[in-house]
Amino acid sequence: MFQTSETRESFLYMLVGIGVVVLTLATTSCQPAAVEISQEDTERAQENLLPFKQELKAALVGALEEGAETSIEICREKAPEIAANVGEAGVTMGRTSHKVRNPGNAPEPWMEPLLAAYLEDPENAEPRAVDLGGGTFGYVEPIYVESFCLSCHGITIAPEVEARIQELYPQDQARGFRVGDFRGMFWVKMPLGEVL
Repeated sequence: MFQTSETRESFLYMLVGIGVVVLTLATTSCQPAAVEISQEDTERAQENLLPFKQELKAALVGALEEGAETSIEICREKAPEIAANVGEAGVTMGRTSHKVRNPGNAPEPWMEPLLAAYLEDPENAEPRAVDLGGGTFGYVEPIYVESFCLSCHGITIAPEVEARIQELYPQDQARGFRVGDFRGMFWVKMPLGEVL
């Protein structure tokens, strides 16, 4: 069939080229269509998240007046309770980090690239929103360390606080922070409204 090795080589190159085109078309058609999150949806996410942030901060600051050990209990028990009781129907929210204390707050796969982006450029405090498919989207805002966080998450932790952390969270990673450090993210998952 082939007259020369040159003809055979040209034919093989052509087959490889066709294979690349077919593979590219197949993988491209499997990718979900990009969806832009509307400004209205972003604002809805912010509105749903705000009471969680405010109530959690107030609870933590109040607990610190009784001692840092009390604030550990707030993070452990009160934070999930607040998150469950604020927001519209169909909305879930919480906190996550690259250095978690509670394994239950480990990032979901969709959060990991957003965490990585904040770690790469921690001074960029812009909220971010991503399409999650199935008519839902994820929204995140960065958390930065404030002075009141240091008693439980700082470089130096009091022995009694350290003992309680180790008792509750033996695999704790959430320490060694300074004021202003990127600590993690607040997140919201909710239904899309109008898709642009």
